[in-house]
Amino acid sequence: MVSTELLRRYPFFSGLDEERLVFLAKVAQQDSVAAGEYFFRDGDTLDSLYILMDGEVAITATLPKGREIVLSTVSPGEVFAWSALVPPYQATSAAKAVTPCQVLALNCVPLRARCEEDHTLGYAIMAQLAQVMRDRIRSMRMETIACLAE
Repeated sequence: MVSTELLRRYPFFSGLDEERLVFLAKVAQQDSVAAGEYFFRDGDTLDSLYILMDGEVAITATLPKGREIVLSTVSPGEVFAWSALVPPYQATSAAKAVTPCQVLALNCVPLRARCEEDHTLGYAIMAQLAQVMRDRIRSMRMETIACLAE
């Protein structure tokens, strides 16, 4: 469990009332990951949504011959592992700590159940996730354009 004050620092939780913040604080915990460690790999079942508090995370994909490429990077305050809230709850890429990282990890098992019951919370979370996905797609599009221009 973390404090609601900690959650309020991050735009992902903006607009949520105290009751919903208290619930989210109960399903959240702070965690540390060493540089070079993976949070998850492509295809893993995800039960946590992460907000990076400190450090840098690379979102990566592995090419057919085993070469790993960076699709995008996550900076402090940003969300990753959005697939933990979107069926079938499987990672569509890998996430690797580039530097030592501090994260907020939200347990998505009770969060998914609560979103099914509380559609206002579900809508607010999904609206935020849609923005995360939009930004990730925009980033990958820019990387693709840069690669094609070379």
